[in-house]
Amino acid sequence: MNDSTNLMIEAIKDQKEIFGDNLFESVNLKIENNLVHNIVKEESNFYMSSNSLFENFSSCTTLDSLNETINECQKCALGKSRTKFVFGVGNPNADVMIIGEAPGAEEDKQGIPFVGRAGKLLTDILKAINFDREDVYIANILKCRPPDNRNPLPAEMDECTPYLYKQIDIIKPKVILCVGLVAATSFLKKKESLTKLRGNVYEVNGVKTMVTYHPAALLRNPNWKRGCWEDVQKFKKIYESLTN
Repeated sequence: MNDSTNLMIEAIKDQKEIFGDNLFESVNLKIENNLVHNIVKEESNFYMSSNSLFENFSSCTTLDSLNETINECQKCALGKSRTKFVFGVGNPNADVMIIGEAPGAEEDKQGIPFVGRAGKLLTDILKAINFDREDVYIANILKCRPPDNRNPLPAEMDECTPYLYKQIDIIKPKVILCVGLVAATSFLKKKESLTKLRGNVYEVNGVKTMVTYHPAALLRNPNWKRGCWEDVQKFKKIYESLTN
């Protein structure tokens, strides 16, 4: 593909990041304590899966044991094309968890989420609200890279999200920040635009959750950084209200 085609593709991705697939969906909101809550009600064991493989990792009580159990996963075709399984990284007792979409090319090489330019920007964003990267836990909806960095397929997310939910169950974070539309809609189970999802405080299985832009989108669109700054400031205030 030539440069103009690549730029067009990236522009379309960015527009989808902001506006989503449905511009006029109705949203049911609950106002409480001056915060907008969109409550996602799930059963207490929300990492449960009907897939029989669930039984192989449901008894894991540490991240290390979970990683050892699942890192050879071949439940979808991505297992055959990956270089490295990108489990997650950070503090296993973190109060803050960051959830992204899927590994990119550099993450696939290193087996670490959010490296490269987007990873550095995420680190800088965390520092701006007084979090060190080592203090939080970072993971993705998918553990393996989709070819050519395409969006994850629904079937791939269905297979992989039980691993993420089990990580959350082990870590027990107080707050979660989803970065990017794909991560947000998959985790919140809401097919809405990023514009509608941002700024709200959701509750998933008792964990306060917010949504903001993906760092890669911010690199392409620096004018969105102001909105991200507003999001993470609110996120930090929620964290402080739960920990002070």
